[in-house]
Amino acid sequence: MSEFVLQQQNEAAVEQQKPKEMIRRLVWKICIATLILMAIGSATRVMNAGLACPDWPLCYGELVPAKQMNLQVFLEWFHRLDAALIGVSAIALFGLSWWHRRFLPRWLPWASTFALFLIVFQGILGGLTVTELLRFDIVTAHLGTALLFFSTLLIIGTALTPYQGNGTVGKLPWVGLTAAVLVYLQSLLGALVGSRWALHQCLGGSQLCTVMYSHIAGLVPPTLATLAMVFICWRTPALHPALRRLANMAGGLLTLQILLGFATFKLHLQVEPLTVSHQAIGAALLGTLVAFTVLALRDWATSRNITVLSNDCGVWSEGTGGVAEGKISNS
Repeated sequence: MSEFVLQQQNEAAVEQQKPKEMIRRLVWKICIATLILMAIGSATRVMNAGLACPDWPLCYGELVPAKQMNLQVFLEWFHRLDAALIGVSAIALFGLSWWHRRFLPRWLPWASTFALFLIVFQGILGGLTVTELLRFDIVTAHLGTALLFFSTLLIIGTALTPYQGNGTVGKLPWVGLTAAVLVYLQSLLGALVGSRWALHQCLGGSQLCTVMYSHIAGLVPPTLATLAMVFICWRTPALHPALRRLANMAGGLLTLQILLGFATFKLHLQVEPLTVSHQAIGAALLGTLVAFTVLALRDWATSRNITVLSNDCGVWSEGTGGVAEGKISNS
């Protein structure tokens, strides 16, 4: 009899895990699509294809502008297509999170709502970039929102990933968070340089040099913060292998990003693949730091018996005798 009851409990537990696993897979797929979208958006900008489709949301009044199709039109059209697919996926994430909310962490439906808000706002900015003829502040905000949406998805996906910390991270969560914030701000500076064509104007007519040099000088804080994170990881004994891998990845991406930035500067943005790679690697570096920070926070919470972005349907509550787990009723 006890074996029958245990089997039923196991089957019920498996059924409750299915929505979480389905949403986790969906989130990682949207993450990949978003990274590709940002790379395509970068290619659209450096190829001067931002206004290749003069109208919005259609392109030359058609879903597929076959007669006008060339490389520039294809980049802008495909950029919009990928954005539309991500928008539909974000709606699906929102719906699934609220539909299965009884079997999911309490924060997940609200996080999916925030992600949906960001993608709607991103779509509005995308339309304004066309109707306002690539106004630099809108273009910068467009990339900034895309990076924020990408980071939100990474937080959700990393928080849902099975992980058992060992409580050895110390101050690494805060170092990782600092590095992620600084990289995000540096990415915004880079977007401003690109949207105003500051490098070309500075080299050609000594205009907007302050904007360009701000981006160059802004490289120092995120570089130091990322290197500090990597160094502390190397010096921390018994650190979780996943955190070591992410730290090493961040160090490698940072090195590659600096080399690509130097190459694009010396070549005056004349090699488009280098410029696109520079922005794509920057987004990948930000994503790596975000994932590292979330896992490090979960590890840090393990050492203090508290919950940060709980991966189950329970919450932790502090009682008189220490920390005890309080379960949320599904009824």
